[in-house]
Amino acid sequence: MNTQTFYFLLQKCGSLEKLKQIHGKAVTLGLLCSKRQHLACKLLNTYTQLGSPVDAQKVFNHIQNPDIVSWTCLISLYLHTSQPCKAFSIFSHLFHSGLRPDSFCVVGAVSACGHRKDLSNGRIVHGMVFRFELGSDPIVGNALIDMYSRSGAIEVACSVFKTMEIKDVSSWTSLLNGFIKCNDIEAARRIFDEMPMRNSVSWTAMITGYVQGEVPIPGLELFQEMRAEGKDWPTVITIVAVLSGCADIGAFDLGSSVHGYVNKTNLDLDVTVNNALMDMYAKSGALVLALKIFQEMPKRDVFSWTTMISGLALHGKGTHALEAFSDMSKSGVVPNEVTLLSVLSACSHAGLVVEGRSLFQKMVQCHGIKPKIQHYGCMVDLLGRAGLLREAKELIEHMPIKPDSVIWRSLLSACLVHGNLALAEMAGKMIIELEPDDDGVYILLWNIYCSASRWEDALKARKAMRDRRVKKKPGCSWVEVNGVVHEFLAEDAVHCIRADVYTVLEAITEQMKDLDK
Repeated sequence: MNTQTFYFLLQKCGSLEKLKQIHGKAVTLGLLCSKRQHLACKLLNTYTQLGSPVDAQKVFNHIQNPDIVSWTCLISLYLHTSQPCKAFSIFSHLFHSGLRPDSFCVVGAVSACGHRKDLSNGRIVHGMVFRFELGSDPIVGNALIDMYSRSGAIEVACSVFKTMEIKDVSSWTSLLNGFIKCNDIEAARRIFDEMPMRNSVSWTAMITGYVQGEVPIPGLELFQEMRAEGKDWPTVITIVAVLSGCADIGAFDLGSSVHGYVNKTNLDLDVTVNNALMDMYAKSGALVLALKIFQEMPKRDVFSWTTMISGLALHGKGTHALEAFSDMSKSGVVPNEVTLLSVLSACSHAGLVVEGRSLFQKMVQCHGIKPKIQHYGCMVDLLGRAGLLREAKELIEHMPIKPDSVIWRSLLSACLVHGNLALAEMAGKMIIELEPDDDGVYILLWNIYCSASRWEDALKARKAMRDRRVKKKPGCSWVEVNGVVHEFLAEDAVHCIRADVYTVLEAITEQMKDLDK
């Protein structure tokens, strides 16, 4: 085996076992001597690609006087294996070894600081960029923008962007993504509109920003604009984001058209896309289609099973959800905390108290998963729906975690259903203590006091709402008609078809009056 063969074997290597055989042969033949450090670096990179940091570190440790490329390879390794602290530590050793950092290793160090939200060390590395005059490379500026954005210093990120001599599409996208990370979707859209050029990553970042920011309609409109332009092809991430947006508002027609696009482009072989399709169909009321996709999937991961269980739970099919969970265990797929949350939710919606209690008690013992606040919330909901209000209250009081407003709101809703006004009042006051600007709880308390003829307390609830300047948020709903999603707000006076809607409602009202006669 010569150098050329060694390179070829590394490029074709697809398993850790084969790589170790190639490594052993290379050591035997003396190919990894000090004069051939580039070969050791290539070997290190291959270990990185196959996800074996321990072996990669061993290769690095045997390199005499490692050069800047070897150091950078090791930094990249720890970044790719989600170990930013280790990556930054390697960069520190590189600097103290006397080597002059180049743009590639600096990008690795800046990225490590970004993942850790370590603004202090990030600024130190930024100082090195000035000291060693590395700022002319766009990848350095892009990394700095990302680091400052992740650390919440968006103003500094903007300053870096403005001072960059060369701005490529990645520079614009980095700043756009930075505003999204800082929850400023309007500023992100301004950057998107100003971009001199875009690629699929830019479109995907903006669409994903809208969906994750809980304003899916502009994201879906942007996807349609992307398709209409036809310059950039949607990626798997784009499709998943769009399907998630469709699921949020029940846009069945648009989701179905995206499914058609998925089939035409062979993206239906991707597990993540199929999981998103199942989620969309289940949340849009088409559980049969979700089940069909699940059954036809050639490969299922833990998220596939979790999505299917969650869909069954959403439709009140608790028994079927438990059967799916049993099938998942038999298939050898290990459930995660979200899976167990979905099963508990299924028990809650179907009133399966005994099964829910049993699963909750076995979480640690059988699955090695410590219950989180969401699991406790599901149990409170399960007990509350079943009318076991005292048991639900005791569970809250003995929780090892401080209960949040969601848990108290769940108890409040159950108390209202089952007529326990005293406990409902207590839960309502706890919600106000945790979230004093929540308009809904004031209205609920007002209704509780009125139903109990406690008019003075009802007036106090209204006064507290006014004193805190809490305004009732208008109700919002979405309706999809002929593939177009319409958003309606309570007392909406600006919708484009408002007049038509009210004309139809008045006609329906008149017809109902006639029927009553």
